[in-house]
Amino acid sequence: MALTIVNTLLVIDAIIMIVLVVLQSGKSEGLSGAISGGAEQLFGKQKARGIDLVLHRGTVITGTLLFVLAFLSAYVLQ
Repeated sequence: MALTIVNTLLVIDAIIMIVLVVLQSGKSEGLSGAISGGAEQLFGKQKARGIDLVLHRGTVITGTLLFVLAFLSAYVLQ
């Protein structure tokens, strides 16, 4: 019973995470822009504001929750 609940939450969390990632605006075009945009965000030169900040924090939270639920599903509840 608990495994079914955790797996259902895992699927819902994955769908929410996909939606959050798709809704985020791109920093730059192309592969080189993606690499430099990630580096700028990592080192704090470019801070997200407004809806981008909300989407970024939501992505971090759902990513962490995805990891925890996957761990529970695979190792604890089996």
